[in-house]
Amino acid sequence: MEPARTMADLIRTSTDAYLSGNSMARRTRSSRAWHLVLSGVRREADTRALTLASGARGWGYDSDGQHSDSDSEPEFSSLSPSIPSAIPVTGESYCNCENQSEAPYCSSLHGLHRVKDCQCGEEDEYFDWVWDDLNKSTATQLTCDNRKVNFHMEYSCGTAAIRGNKELAEGQHFWEIKMTSPVYGTDMMVGIGTSDVNLDKYRHTFCSLLGKDEDSWGLSYTGLLHHKGDKTNFSSRFGQGSIIGVHLDTWHGTLTFFKNRKCIGVAATKLQNKKFYPMVCSTAAKSSMKVIRSCASCTSLQYLCCYRLRQLLPNYVDTLEVLPLPPGLKQVLHNKLGWVLSMNYGTSKPSSASSSGSDSDSSCGSDAEACRRKRCRRT
Repeated sequence: MEPARTMADLIRTSTDAYLSGNSMARRTRSSRAWHLVLSGVRREADTRALTLASGARGWGYDSDGQHSDSDSEPEFSSLSPSIPSAIPVTGESYCNCENQSEAPYCSSLHGLHRVKDCQCGEEDEYFDWVWDDLNKSTATQLTCDNRKVNFHMEYSCGTAAIRGNKELAEGQHFWEIKMTSPVYGTDMMVGIGTSDVNLDKYRHTFCSLLGKDEDSWGLSYTGLLHHKGDKTNFSSRFGQGSIIGVHLDTWHGTLTFFKNRKCIGVAATKLQNKKFYPMVCSTAAKSSMKVIRSCASCTSLQYLCCYRLRQLLPNYVDTLEVLPLPPGLKQVLHNKLGWVLSMNYGTSKPSSASSSGSDSDSSCGSDAEACRRKRCRRT
């Protein structure tokens, strides 16, 4: 059990060195948040070391901390969390609100409490679905009418996940998840999965849960797309204040991701005749995400026309603003398909997601649009 103690000592030494280095510099308003995050990493390291020490005689571990029947020596170097992962991602917020780059916690007589969240981008009042209180990991807590999920309220000892309370049946589904806490740690992910995904399976393991099997797809905050245990570079990183949009088109069988309301790319195709749930997961202590939009509509001629109008007028915040339509019709379209007319399907950098086993396209507007044209000709 000596190697486990040595690993924990090394991690604590590196963390202490980072903290002491920060204390020598000028204290900023966010120093309290840095200290909280790094202390969480120290607790995470202690938890891993304790688990390894208790099972060192009979178990091996793979690169993400899972049990293994191998008799070989554990690879301790692959288990130690990298120090950069303890530093939250900044500069990727949807807005420029001051509290997205400052400490999200404030001290009081009762400990640490959250300051008021930024409300930018949260215009919707009706939601097609919210988080499911009956299908979630034990280390989660719901607030804001079940739209906000809080992970690992005190400390983290594994991966927590949750899914939406509505199965995404046939039609068009679009939702947006806002990162309402510092984004750091092993992984924080947004994606989809079937009812076969075990949300509590890795509650004692730090891993990228979504995309670990063939039943789920997950976009990591690191920009990696996960599916079937494979991962590939898909986008830039996202952090606190980022808004991640997801469009599931069950008619054409495509899954598309957005970041800060700009298209990232098509992550998967050939998803017809499958039933999914929206999902998120996190390994980070005191982390949280919030549903700020969840919409659904049938795949009708009205939807296809609105989708095409948005492609022809991509440079406007809302396509309805420039269309010469009667006010009543504008209001009807806004209520039913406003999310379609405000999505940004602009050009995006080609992704290499096809190598991940997710049958991905290279951009939002290339093969996906060809698929739509082909399907329309058939009908």
